[in-house]
Amino acid sequence: MQHPHTGVVRPRRLRTVGGPLPASAVRGPVLAHEHLVLDLDRAGEGAAVLDSDQHGPAVVTELAALREEYGLGLVVELTCRGMGRDPGALARISAATGVPVVAATGWYYEPFHPAELDGASVEELTATLVGEIDDGFGDTGVRPGVIGEIGSHGDSPTEPETRALLASAHAAVATGLSVATHAQLGRGGLAQLELLTGAGLAPHRISLGHQDLLDAPTVHRELAAGGAYVAFDTVGKESYQSDTVRLRLLLALLEAGHADRVLLSCDISRHAYLRSEGGQGYGHLFRSFLPRVRAAGVDEDLIDLMTRRNPLRFLTGADTKEN
Repeated sequence: MQHPHTGVVRPRRLRTVGGPLPASAVRGPVLAHEHLVLDLDRAGEGAAVLDSDQHGPAVVTELAALREEYGLGLVVELTCRGMGRDPGALARISAATGVPVVAATGWYYEPFHPAELDGASVEELTATLVGEIDDGFGDTGVRPGVIGEIGSHGDSPTEPETRALLASAHAAVATGLSVATHAQLGRGGLAQLELLTGAGLAPHRISLGHQDLLDAPTVHRELAAGGAYVAFDTVGKESYQSDTVRLRLLLALLEAGHADRVLLSCDISRHAYLRSEGGQGYGHLFRSFLPRVRAAGVDEDLIDLMTRRNPLRFLTGADTKEN
């Protein structure tokens, strides 16, 4: 990206809740799919919640410790419209921990769609996203740096999910942001990729979520070969999939030559996952899973590729040779 007059290469910049940040300033690992503030409670049980007041101090404690111990460089926070998003709380958490945070816009999968999707055209939904990307979240001064997590469930998106995916693609093309998806239990990634690319979005601007929940190495290879990022982003969620299976699936993707298309994270999405409540915490990737990856023979350059360079390239649209 060159300045039109001087020819000077500008640093690629991330949109964080604290303002623009050169990608080159992120020297430590990135958590590519997390939630710091969240409300997916539909039954009144309070489980699928990360409340900024009640749970925020524990979140701050964890992130600050990860910055100190592992050099945590960035968190991509994919709580979007209808998921209890709180940009102001994200800005406070980032300031308190010293960890930059990228906030998101978009819509989760259909059971969590807000009423604004009812009957709205793709064009109207696109305008909603572009407006938020350009103008920010209300009067917070915070602007989203990624579109996600755009959801679908099943092998094919429903009609409302299709509209949300198409609007996300159009908004991404218009604004230069990338799109991260939620593929429920890992299913439907191929359909998501086809929809998004068919709407004009380049595959390297797409991260297909929760693929570590799908025990299908051939699908992972097809997604990666198609140019998209394959997110193994529920690391440590043993009730959904064992880390032993995740490791096998990851190694298969690496052996197929697709290390440059892997993203890793833990997707902390309820307060019971916090370490203060006995859960695996945001650091499970670093404390538990990556040591197993190293023990399997993966070297530090590939670890850095998957945990830092890949997510930065995804967010900025950089070429695979950069960063």
